[in-house]
Amino acid sequence: MRHRITVLGAGYAGTSAAGYLARHLHTDDFEITVVSAAPDFVERIRMHQLAAGQDLRRHGLAEMFAGTGIRLRLARVTAVDAGERTVTVTDGGGADRIGYDTLLYALGSTVADHGVPGVAEHAFHVAERPAALRLRQRLDELGEGGTVLVVGGNLTAIEVATEIAESRPGLRVALTTSGELGGWLGPKGRRHLLRAFDRFGIAVHEHTTIERVEETGAIAADGAAFAADATVWAAGFTVHPIAAASGLDVEDDGRITVDRMMRSVSHPEVYAAGDSAYAIGENGQPLPMSCASAGFTRMQATAAIIGDLTGHKISKVSLAYLGNCISLGGKDAIVQFVDGDARSRSWSLRGRPAARVKAAVLKGTVWNMNNPTYGLPTRRHRKAVAPRRPAELVAD
Repeated sequence: MRHRITVLGAGYAGTSAAGYLARHLHTDDFEITVVSAAPDFVERIRMHQLAAGQDLRRHGLAEMFAGTGIRLRLARVTAVDAGERTVTVTDGGGADRIGYDTLLYALGSTVADHGVPGVAEHAFHVAERPAALRLRQRLDELGEGGTVLVVGGNLTAIEVATEIAESRPGLRVALTTSGELGGWLGPKGRRHLLRAFDRFGIAVHEHTTIERVEETGAIAADGAAFAADATVWAAGFTVHPIAAASGLDVEDDGRITVDRMMRSVSHPEVYAAGDSAYAIGENGQPLPMSCASAGFTRMQATAAIIGDLTGHKISKVSLAYLGNCISLGGKDAIVQFVDGDARSRSWSLRGRPAARVKAAVLKGTVWNMNNPTYGLPTRRHRKAVAPRRPAELVAD
């Protein structure tokens, strides 16, 4: 019997993890299955562009995994039983249970409504492709002269507001944030951000907490009303409740508690990567939910899986968060670097040079996803006769 490795999710963490494992593990000893609800790899960091009206190239998972030995199961994960080592999925044929020997949990995150009434019923978001397409359809319906309200003040909110304002200049765009817009940026970066918002004509309402969303706008905690034909909720992300119900140890926010090697602290045959993992960075703080964190945690998780199953030493991947790359429409951006404590440095890259960096990041990321094994898999590592204990043979 081959050792069954099941990867849940085909986002940035799951897709690249499956490819890396396929490239390094021998097919005689290991069977790799990826479970995905969608047939395509979704460029989540470009959903604001899709919503604003840009057409993105399709990246079919079946084509991406062709010739790699990876088995693709198109189904939605509905439950994980860590004790029984099974995953319950549903597809057009109904419910099914998949057994695993090793599980990599990479289901990612979705929009967080923070319990605000009306968000689910009336607000749009860009955390998933179908949601971004619904927003796009609504913007198409508005045509010229409509009003769009973006709620949130961090990366997603900034990119959504500026992309819509640039792509659809006939719309009036406003943004509300409970703090300062871009308050975490260095002084030069924040000045550049505010100038961009002025250039696009985006109205900014700082220190404004939205406590209710209605069909025709939103109401702030101080009673202020913001009329809007479309309200876009971009006030953070949350993980799916599946992990919390699985028997795995999780944090208060539902993310899986992992050790330095991305193993579940309660079930070492389960690994987590991406937004689903509560991983502590080099600065002693939890890594934020982001594409960058997905890369670091994926690399560490796959190194640990290969080491644990084949007996090879596990190299430690640096979990240092380097900064933010923020699009301000298609021709402007900010690359804000941070120090070891995740505080913004005084300098940043801005304008067209930063936009070129962001474009290179997008291009490089999608190339990696479309070439999950960088060509033909080497499959050189065989399964160890007696896999080692998790704490053993970890390289410094």
